[in-house]
Amino acid sequence: MESSGSARPRAGWRKRPSAAPGLELDPASLEAARAILTRTKVGIFIVAFQAERFIESVLDRIPEAIRGLFAEILVIDDSSSDATFEMARTAGQRLGFENLLVLRTPFNRGYGGNQKLGYTHAIERDLDYVILMHGDGQYAPEYLPQIVCALGDGDADAVIASRMINRLDALKGRMPVYKWVGNQVLTAIENRMLGSELSEFHSGYRAYKVEALRSVPFRLNSNDFHFDTELLIQLIRTRRKIVEVSVPTFYGDEISHVNGIKYAFNCVKAVTKVRLTEVGLFYEPKFDFGLFEESGYRVKEADTSLHRYILSQGWSPTWHVADLGANRGILSAQIAQRVAHVTAVDLNAPGEAGAAEPVGLDLDSDFDRKLGEKRYDAVLALDVIEHLSRPEEGARRMATILKPGGMLYASTGNIAYFLLRISLLLGQFNYGKRGILDLTHRRLFTIYSFKKLLANAGFVVKDVRGFGPPIRDMVGESLPLRASDTASARLARWWPRVFAFNFLIVAQKEEELEEIYARTKGSAN
Repeated sequence: MESSGSARPRAGWRKRPSAAPGLELDPASLEAARAILTRTKVGIFIVAFQAERFIESVLDRIPEAIRGLFAEILVIDDSSSDATFEMARTAGQRLGFENLLVLRTPFNRGYGGNQKLGYTHAIERDLDYVILMHGDGQYAPEYLPQIVCALGDGDADAVIASRMINRLDALKGRMPVYKWVGNQVLTAIENRMLGSELSEFHSGYRAYKVEALRSVPFRLNSNDFHFDTELLIQLIRTRRKIVEVSVPTFYGDEISHVNGIKYAFNCVKAVTKVRLTEVGLFYEPKFDFGLFEESGYRVKEADTSLHRYILSQGWSPTWHVADLGANRGILSAQIAQRVAHVTAVDLNAPGEAGAAEPVGLDLDSDFDRKLGEKRYDAVLALDVIEHLSRPEEGARRMATILKPGGMLYASTGNIAYFLLRISLLLGQFNYGKRGILDLTHRRLFTIYSFKKLLANAGFVVKDVRGFGPPIRDMVGESLPLRASDTASARLARWWPRVFAFNFLIVAQKEEELEEIYARTKGSAN
């Protein structure tokens, strides 16, 4: 990742050897690559920055037996201050390349920004695959046949040329020890966070299926060096097939433009954002993989979850219950096994409500007239009220359908959750697909404001219970995640105003004023 950036070259560079020491072409791979290239449109994309001393050698080292079979060899010079652009064009003419295109950015785009241009070009040219190389020659062009062979029958969505499949070989190739250690530590963190098993996340020698590039929002990725990591995240999370092949390492006189600490921080930040997005604590469009569109609203199974707590309540077998905003009706079906009757209500009649009665109703309408006044012993409104156009009116209608003394179980996200407090302090207010700042929420609540809303609707609050983020249900069941889930649940119960990700209020319908007046008036007799 040393080929594109904003640093200037330093004096004292020495020309790279014409080939990496001891590296020879593999005849079998070369022959197999020829066969693949005759039936597959494969392009080479070389990112170049301050590569005047190296670019000719890189082009010359592309195996002569296959260089003419590539659909195109593209070099994009990222506005170098040296003669990289001119040298690449001259070298191409001298070496007799007929499929070489050399371009120059109008201004420095950065390593990731340069790649965006190259992949946009590959999409425009309708290539099948594009192979990424660096203009400084750190990654051996002599290994292109093996990369092409890994494309095989087109089953692979990405091929990563890994230096870490045989880890000690990287040290033999003069990789600095601190980079060798950092590479492995960072890859281990990324694998752990993403549930992947790659030997290396940080090779800049890779190939992508162009159809896969079309399917992910790579244009939204960083223009910096961690573009590669963000693109891998997108491929992993969209379940694309990633193949690794072992390549030798060769460190020579190239100049690294990467700030290692900043790069590592950005990579860890990227995988952290993905995990937080999956829980609903964060959102960025580039990490929107349609997770919630595929799964819909999920009934949580962990014993620390809101849904499990609801099911643990003492449901009377004589009760009639209305589950408002029941989604598919999965929770309704479970409660219906324990009470006399459940009405499962959503905009579209729930299709998985089991023994519950499915009803299609708009909760922004006069649903109380359609469901009936004073009909239910309990009403569930789990993560519903914040979606209503008029929450105050919706809460009053919930009171209307409850019998005197009936119970309301209403939950919502806690806008005062400590992570959102920190985000706001940092100037962030990040709406997304799920969680507290769901894009579909019409109103945001603290515990205080939610209690006030219910009190004004005619309820007396009996209990408030906080819940942590659904880590086990939405992220995973590993020991650290289970420990985090348990700790956050305990904190949410201890101080829900601050540590509750969402909270449940159990409230009882207050006796209506007219009824109290009638009883008061009757005392005269």
